[in-house]
Amino acid sequence: MKGFSRRAAVCAASLMLTFLAPVAGARADELEPRVDLRVLIVDDGGAATEAIAAELDGAGTPYTEVDLNDTGRPQIDAAFLSDTVDGRPRAKFQAVVLPDDNPFGAGSAEMAALAAYEQTYQIPQVDAYTYAQPAVGLNWAQNPGYIGSLDGTTAQVTAAGLAGPFGYLEGAVPFEDNADDVSESYGFLSVPLAQQAAGAEFTTYVEAPIPGTAVDGSLIGEYAHDGRRELVVTFVYNSAQQQYRLLARGIVEWMTQGVHLGADRNYFSVHVDDVFGADDRWDTELNCTPGDVDCPEGEGVSDPIRMTVADAQYAKQWSQQHGLTFDFMFNGGGSETYKEDNGGADPLTDQLIADKDAFRWVNHTYDHPFLGCVQNVTVVPWVCSTDFFGNVRWISRAEITASIADNQVWGAAKGLDLDNGELVTGEHSGMRVLPQQPADNPNLAPALAATGVTVLGSDNSRDPQQRQVGAALTVPRFPMNVFYNAGKEAEQVDEYNWIYTSAADGGSGICDNSTTTTCLDEPLDTETGYASYLVPTESRIALGHALSNNPRPHYIHQSNLAEERIAYPVLEKVLGDYADLFAANTPLVNQGLRETGDELKRRAVWDAAVDGGQVTAYRIGDTVTISAPSGVQAPATLPATADGFGGPYAGARSGWVGSGSLETVPTAQ
Repeated sequence: MKGFSRRAAVCAASLMLTFLAPVAGARADELEPRVDLRVLIVDDGGAATEAIAAELDGAGTPYTEVDLNDTGRPQIDAAFLSDTVDGRPRAKFQAVVLPDDNPFGAGSAEMAALAAYEQTYQIPQVDAYTYAQPAVGLNWAQNPGYIGSLDGTTAQVTAAGLAGPFGYLEGAVPFEDNADDVSESYGFLSVPLAQQAAGAEFTTYVEAPIPGTAVDGSLIGEYAHDGRRELVVTFVYNSAQQQYRLLARGIVEWMTQGVHLGADRNYFSVHVDDVFGADDRWDTELNCTPGDVDCPEGEGVSDPIRMTVADAQYAKQWSQQHGLTFDFMFNGGGSETYKEDNGGADPLTDQLIADKDAFRWVNHTYDHPFLGCVQNVTVVPWVCSTDFFGNVRWISRAEITASIADNQVWGAAKGLDLDNGELVTGEHSGMRVLPQQPADNPNLAPALAATGVTVLGSDNSRDPQQRQVGAALTVPRFPMNVFYNAGKEAEQVDEYNWIYTSAADGGSGICDNSTTTTCLDEPLDTETGYASYLVPTESRIALGHALSNNPRPHYIHQSNLAEERIAYPVLEKVLGDYADLFAANTPLVNQGLRETGDELKRRAVWDAAVDGGQVTAYRIGDTVTISAPSGVQAPATLPATADGFGGPYAGARSGWVGSGSLETVPTAQ
């Protein structure tokens, strides 16, 4: 969304939303000013301004970026910031983000223009990262004060912060400390000036203990002075760090005064693949998985992992206890094969069907075949088979269609509540798999159309963007590093060591030759490494996704709910850490596959409309007007007083407004 806005020639639909939340200190002129719902970011290339831009991008909040390193950039003056529309004064930006309190230097005409603009239209300013100094209402970071690393610090939201922009947090804001030999956070801790300038006031929102003292120093606070308001941030951060992910929402809500385009929620859904089926087990001696394609043909003995009745009962109990509904990707053929081998009985299926309403169910094909090219598994890694002329041999449309349709029929016969438009193929097969299969199976799209599939799960690690496959849209899923071929902690750690340990330490050497994988310093202990390293590592990664306004689901396998049930410690830590960090008004959103696909599609359409200059939005007093092309849904966040709009989340109301709803005028009561 970078660049300068271009007004669309025709805005096909307009929406007016009214709420009781006037701008603080709004002018009482005969014509109240119009304030456009767009943020101005003055960027110096630093991590802090880039992090705020990333937050706005993810939420769908329009902004204009001025790059201070661009010699051809526009000058920031009164004409750049404001004008008049239909006789009404217009502020072109609802908030200003600067890399620090004054990136232009003393006596700058641009800083003077910004200050005048902020005073005239009551526009808030965020100092993305500045040092503690009297110019921002703080003492120098000394007597008491601190300058240095904040790794491992636990900051705290103050009472003012909880009553204000950070009320969605429980209170604690832990700073990451992921590597002993790397400084990950740096900042200034100081206290507000004891004697502020006339009319000035500093309110601390987030603070942390100043080392060696009994005093807390400010990390984020509001400096009100000279008819202006600055949010003063005195620590550096990037968009991926947990401390920033926790605070980003509050920074945006503060600077937009709780009224902006875009919406931000925390999502966490867990898909469990291969339900009713079985997963081959990792062989710790052969360092491969007998029965699967990573072992040479005929090597080793397959030793499948499959859930039991007790595992199924535990899954239901755990899901209800933790308020997280599992999405079960099922293979009906797995049950039928088990019955053939066990006298016609399958107690696991009986138990899961009896408890079917405790879970969501998604078609994972009948018997989990590979639906891409015909695999040649006589070599490791496998390759696509070719015909006499060198053409790739593909699994046929009829085979793909049967695998999908047979599972639909099986699920319906068992009374599962299915959406036949949803599908996750085994191993995400049929879609491209690099390097062996760089293109989709051309027979996949026709088979999807024949079976009514419109939502198709994909692997985010190799296909991260939503895309069209015939009539279906993909939903990228995050793979969790809890391996499909492990039912026990020692197996998981052994395979993890094989992948992530250098050849010199007995590993495969994959990490030695990869640009994206870092080798472990030393192999993990197979007895303790799962709890001490893998659980905190994988839960931190998953929680990071959840805090990034990213609706993409995570996936594991039924094997991880069997035997030692190794998935649960990871999931419990994600949920436990989240509960410790967030207030009850900000729950994790646990939604199904189709809902996620719809969300990603709406976002893509909205982003394209904003980037194309086809959206206009502004507020006049307590009324917001949004204009967008017909068929484009608009995301917005409004104060809690905007009854009838969206839904409550994080102390505000947010949601999507469709073109069919544009005649509706929700009004606060």
